[in-house]
Amino acid sequence: MSKTSKPRRGSLQYFPRVRAKRIYPTLNAMVKTNSVFGGFAGYKVGMLQIKMIDNKKGSVTYGKEVVVPATLLEVPDLFIIGAVSYDLTPYGLKARDTVIDGEGIKKYVERKIKLSKTKKDLKELDIKDDSIIRAIVSTQPWLAGIGKKTPEIFEMPLIADTNDAFKFLEEYFNKPYGIENIFSPGMFVDVVGVTKGKGFEGSVKRFGVKIQKRGKSDKPIRRAGTLGPWHPAKTSWRVPQHGQHGYHRRTEHNKYVLDLGNEVDKVQKPGGWLRYGVIKSKYLILKGSVMGPAKRLIMLRQAVRSPKAKYDEIQIEKYLL
Repeated sequence: MSKTSKPRRGSLQYFPRVRAKRIYPTLNAMVKTNSVFGGFAGYKVGMLQIKMIDNKKGSVTYGKEVVVPATLLEVPDLFIIGAVSYDLTPYGLKARDTVIDGEGIKKYVERKIKLSKTKKDLKELDIKDDSIIRAIVSTQPWLAGIGKKTPEIFEMPLIADTNDAFKFLEEYFNKPYGIENIFSPGMFVDVVGVTKGKGFEGSVKRFGVKIQKRGKSDKPIRRAGTLGPWHPAKTSWRVPQHGQHGYHRRTEHNKYVLDLGNEVDKVQKPGGWLRYGVIKSKYLILKGSVMGPAKRLIMLRQAVRSPKAKYDEIQIEKYLL
């Protein structure tokens, strides 16, 4: 009989395993797209199954009926409330000027930040020819079904040069911007979010360490068999130990967009979704799972390393809620 092996589950690639700085992350790496807007954000609703025709060329089940797991996100329009210009210095980006208005959704924005009484027009934004401009956007959770009024406010990169980015802001300043301008079914996206928090956990649950045999000694059972040699007289960071488990910022690449629309009756559950509520606005369906619990804000961007496989047109037959 062969010897079984169970290496620990924790990857040293994710280090340190600490709590995320913020419950919704920022978007950093970007690729050029047809849209100037860098990405989008939506609220995780839950998971469902979709009966569809396998459209991946070369797949074993190509052209056959399959049932795939999928994640449903509610994606109400983002509202552009301001802009910020940066100068690129040898020490990174340095903020040059900021304009925030938010007049269209003032009563909601003031729940999160304090607006200045002396308003500054977008044309007064101080920029140079090589400035980097980012949009300041606000989510609109009151349009979703999560029963929330306080929005999340964050910066969204604009994938364009200074002039094109400023023209884009002039067109959509103090206006909503929809996800249909960026993504469409059949595209691949990257999802960035914060995982479910599990608190302070031991090494058995955190890293999958094998539970030690019960003996007559006072040796601990639910921890690594050894913390290292006597010399060097210190514990390596590679040793699996207790600590924070979950609530980490993670990025998952190449999620396939199966559906995007506003016909909420197709994905509505009687009485609403468990731990979420009733879907009221636009929705997005991604193939596979997405990190975080229900109501968690998930950031979306176009895939920075999309796969080379070829796909036919999506044919969805039924939503299995």
